[in-house]
Amino acid sequence: MNEKPRDLNDILAEVNSVIAVACKKSGRSTDDVEIIGVTKTHGPDVVREAWDAGIRIFGENRVQEAASKIPACGGGMDFHMIGHLQGNKIKVSLPLFSTFHAVDTLKLLENLELMSSEDGHRPEVLLEVNVSGEATKFGFMPEKIDEVIEKSLEMHNVTLTGLMTMAPFTPEIEDTRPVFAGLRELRDRLETKFDIGLPNLSMGMSNDYRIAVEEGATWLRLGTVLFGDRPKWKSQQEYRWEP
Repeated sequence: MNEKPRDLNDILAEVNSVIAVACKKSGRSTDDVEIIGVTKTHGPDVVREAWDAGIRIFGENRVQEAASKIPACGGGMDFHMIGHLQGNKIKVSLPLFSTFHAVDTLKLLENLELMSSEDGHRPEVLLEVNVSGEATKFGFMPEKIDEVIEKSLEMHNVTLTGLMTMAPFTPEIEDTRPVFAGLRELRDRLETKFDIGLPNLSMGMSNDYRIAVEEGATWLRLGTVLFGDRPKWKSQQEYRWEP
């Protein structure tokens, strides 16, 4: 007998309970933490269900998919680009996303600034930092971030609001703590050095979000824990959802 799918409202209540305990442990307010529902490869029906459950920000990884999905979801929703962004996808992505989490090269930042100027968009951006130093991950090395901050302060069309990182996937969840703590400490140092505010720390996913909250996360990128396993992406498939 197939089990009845769990109600998203119940799942979200459990996730929020974990967040509340982590906030209490670290002396934080739950108001400082927001869930980004990662809906890549899920259809607009899942997005709308999550909206009805109270999620207000949604994360997408592929511009091609988002370009078809977002118009079919309805108005009022805030979409963030949380995946690696290719330079040739910037122009089409600007009308879709309010915020770009994974700005991982100075060239990408400069191109976002240039194309935002041309199109009249004013996106928020986060710099992706490779805190763990893994060769397989995108992102700036921590020791290179100061010069990127200096460049960003000269820009007028993109607004730097924080930092983003991904921790190594590990069965020992506590092993992620130094990565999350490292991003927070880097943020604190940059705020002091440059006298700026970087309020957003995008860190923590379905497997490690409790630790991320304890270490200062403000945006949690949650997919599997909310929506279950993702439908498979077919590399040549085009998603065409109708409103």
